[in-house]
Amino acid sequence: MDAQNTNVDIAQINEKIEKESAFVDILTQEMNKVIIGQKEMIERLLIGLIGRGHILLEGVPGLAKTLAINTLSNAVDGSFSRIQFTPDLLPADVVGTMIYNMKENDFSIKKGPIFANFVLADEINRAPAKVQSALLEAMQEKQVTIGDETFILDKPFLVMATQNPVEQEGTYPLPEAQVDRFMLKTVIDYPKINEEQQVVRANLAGDFDKVKSVVSIDKILKAQDAVKDVYMDEKIEKYILDLIFATRYPEQYKLDEIKPLISFGASPRGSINLATCAKCYAFIKRRGYVIPEDVRAVVMDVLRHRVGITYEAEAENVTSEDLIAKIVNKVEVP
Repeated sequence: MDAQNTNVDIAQINEKIEKESAFVDILTQEMNKVIIGQKEMIERLLIGLIGRGHILLEGVPGLAKTLAINTLSNAVDGSFSRIQFTPDLLPADVVGTMIYNMKENDFSIKKGPIFANFVLADEINRAPAKVQSALLEAMQEKQVTIGDETFILDKPFLVMATQNPVEQEGTYPLPEAQVDRFMLKTVIDYPKINEEQQVVRANLAGDFDKVKSVVSIDKILKAQDAVKDVYMDEKIEKYILDLIFATRYPEQYKLDEIKPLISFGASPRGSINLATCAKCYAFIKRRGYVIPEDVRAVVMDVLRHRVGITYEAEAENVTSEDLIAKIVNKVEVP
């Protein structure tokens, strides 16, 4: 990372970030008391939290998705709520509603479960579009309107939505434009055999440690501001833009063979989120500057739901992950 030609003092930034990110290790340690393995899921939750983004988690039931966000809210001194999405859910069940109060002869506002620091939207693809959009509006605007009153949501505000990839029956898949609002889409897999052995033992013995609140909300808000100071060289910016543009115009990057397989590339939200996530990843690794490895570490989760595939790709069993992997291997690393 050459900073001679800029007036950026890397050492100074490094020192600041190292101090500001000290809580990351404490928080991870606290979460690991309950969550065995799933290192990547915990990392992604922290990136979403520090980067002010939201996460879509895909994985079969029973992989500790609910437990993870609940544990995070316990370890951070924050409020947690869980919304189980079902086909009969209404937008009012998520954001809240106005209730007539006979005593007062007036309407009072009853706030919904969206008013929390950590919101788990369980099986988001089970509820109809109207409910999904009520949640996504709150995620985007960070505010909720009930009747004619608008409420700003508490900070930090992190939504973790889960979807089950197995069932298609009775589900309402999120439209591409709405999926784009999630900063990250993380696919989680089964634990390794030795990790699962620990899970089984801990469950049978019933001896899970109690998660204590080790980080204040204030500390998280400070980290959200500090992450902006992580230094990103122009070469890294160019690398990020090359990756994004290769999803739109693969032929310009000598990737003619994948052009017929991509129906649409990543939007500018993709570029913004890739840069933000790379900075957050550097922050979590307690570094004050971004290296190409940070971009590569998060690129799959940032782009897998932002690259559309054609029928031709589906027929050939090619996924968006395969295409992103090809792009990452082809685009020149600074």
